[in-house]
Amino acid sequence: MDVNEYLGLFLDESQEHIQSINTQLLKLEQSGGADVVQEIFRSAHTLKGMSSTMGYERVANLTHEMESALDLVRGGKKESNQLLLDTMFIAMEQMEDMIADIESGGQGANVDVSETVAAFQSFIGGKEVAVEKTSETSTFEIDLYTNSVIEQAKQTGFEAYQITVKLSDAVVLKAARAYMVFDRLQELGEVVSTHPETEEIEQEQFDLSFDVLFLSQETAEVIEHAIAQVSEVERVEVNAFTETAGSEPEVAVTAETIAPEPVVQATSDKEEAKDTKEQVAAQAQAKTIRVNLERIDRLMNLFEEFIIDRGRLERLADEVGQPELNETVEKIKRGTNELQSLVLTLRMMPIEQVFNRFPRMVRSVAKEIHKKVQLDISGAETELDRTVIDEIGDPLVHLIRNAIDHGIERPEVRLQAGKPEQGMLALRAYHGGNRVFIEIEDDGAGINVDKVRSKALERGVITDEEATTMSENELAMLIFAPGFSTADVVTDLSGRGVGLDVVKNKIESLGGVVSLETVAGQGTKFQVSLPLTLSIISAMLVQVGEESYAIPLTSILETTLLDEADILTAHRERVFDFRGQLVPLVYMKEMFGIESETKSQFPVVVVRKGNKLVGVVVNDLIGQQEIVMKPLGTYLEGIPAISGATILGDGRVALIVDSNDLF
Repeated sequence: MDVNEYLGLFLDESQEHIQSINTQLLKLEQSGGADVVQEIFRSAHTLKGMSSTMGYERVANLTHEMESALDLVRGGKKESNQLLLDTMFIAMEQMEDMIADIESGGQGANVDVSETVAAFQSFIGGKEVAVEKTSETSTFEIDLYTNSVIEQAKQTGFEAYQITVKLSDAVVLKAARAYMVFDRLQELGEVVSTHPETEEIEQEQFDLSFDVLFLSQETAEVIEHAIAQVSEVERVEVNAFTETAGSEPEVAVTAETIAPEPVVQATSDKEEAKDTKEQVAAQAQAKTIRVNLERIDRLMNLFEEFIIDRGRLERLADEVGQPELNETVEKIKRGTNELQSLVLTLRMMPIEQVFNRFPRMVRSVAKEIHKKVQLDISGAETELDRTVIDEIGDPLVHLIRNAIDHGIERPEVRLQAGKPEQGMLALRAYHGGNRVFIEIEDDGAGINVDKVRSKALERGVITDEEATTMSENELAMLIFAPGFSTADVVTDLSGRGVGLDVVKNKIESLGGVVSLETVAGQGTKFQVSLPLTLSIISAMLVQVGEESYAIPLTSILETTLLDEADILTAHRERVFDFRGQLVPLVYMKEMFGIESETKSQFPVVVVRKGNKLVGVVVNDLIGQQEIVMKPLGTYLEGIPAISGATILGDGRVALIVDSNDLF
């Protein structure tokens, strides 16, 4: 078998199981529970089988020891303790590193797991807890309706069977084998229920065996023989089903329920019965498929070219001026708008993929600095462009670590302040217009504004005059200045003067904005605002001399006309009065060295960055248009105030203004 053929699937499945184990470990530490242990065991067992089949022995050995330790806990022979939990958390960190090595072309042998394996073996070899084994039964407990369906089926010559299927320990794709079993069963009768539910079986959320409640006119021997022919099926048991009607089911067994009518028709009309089986099978199939990201990117690139051609077609239609052509172009525009929404949706991913890494990190950091922190996550289902998802993780890590280290106090300090010894850290995401907002809020001590002012003066970040005129919120924002830190002691977490300035730069490079609110003694809230997508945006096209420029609408507050007489001078800068606020002016012709005529009245585009405003002076406003952002390439990277380029409908190239650089 060429394992490289399955490498992509292995990596995807491994990351999902690792995340599942991380989530369940946190639940196990907080509240315990046999169900949680079982979920961790299932994921560890699947990881072991997959890595062993792919030939990644170090990964397989680590998960084997973890599985063995969990098996003792779930069987009641040993009790879980903090040492085991810590070992499992360490194992998952090592697992992530090994999977990352495999993804980069290695064999997952880049991590020394000998100490972790020894810790698991020490737990396994310790004293066991004596338990009394009880007999287990997998008999389905059904409701009255399902029981009546079975009774009607029996009256037409059907028999009810309970089938137990055990897959081989070496099975690679459990869900695929289970599907093949169900495919064989659909040829012989009707599936009434499964345990676990079909959704769990499809997602491989079961150990190696599953049960099926089945109706058929065939004998048990025929059914058993048909299933046994499926590859990697180790054992099949087919027994007559004994009803327990009227009782409440302890486990959900309503994966697929057949209605009385199709069952009756099964003996009189084989074709209609076949159609019913196909419908049931179709319902059981997964509703999603995995698509290679490169294909989505190619689709996006093709659609971007289509958007450019659409703009050219609109311009030509305006020049021709034929009503029928204009009507057709308008229909194309409506259709492409809907298609654009659909294509952009394909690029959207839930931010959960980023948030999932934080619970374990918060636990680890809090434990390292002897603090108690409870992380509360909300809005993880909020979707964001894949490009932003890939880049936003590291900035959020910095903000969360900063909140734990600087914001939340030690337990004894919190108790003295009348707070619970456990600090609260909230991580939330939500949509607002065409932007996504991410908030990180703690109930800690807040930012010491006086200390920030003192440090800023000491480092020359602000002048004495500025220190007296700046608001508390403006002073607090100085923590984002390069090299700024209020930490008295340098630690592994903070105090080295790096971090928050990098956070600010990264977020702004994504077209985002970061701000904060703080109250002394009550806590601090960081808010990150990001655009939904970076590929196709709405922009205002402006004219400067003979050149056209695009300013993203997300950064524009308003457009206005300004007379030469309205220009004022303050601190040797040209400003104008905008609703009682003096706003500095930036002339694009001067910034880019473009010759253009001087007018007595000219348009001004007011752009904002957080609470700050700047007026951008241009020659003319062309209008609003959806544009496709194209990178400038390595040769032109780093040009001030330019973030990319776009192709207009007439084929000309327009540069996209980065309004963040105007401040």
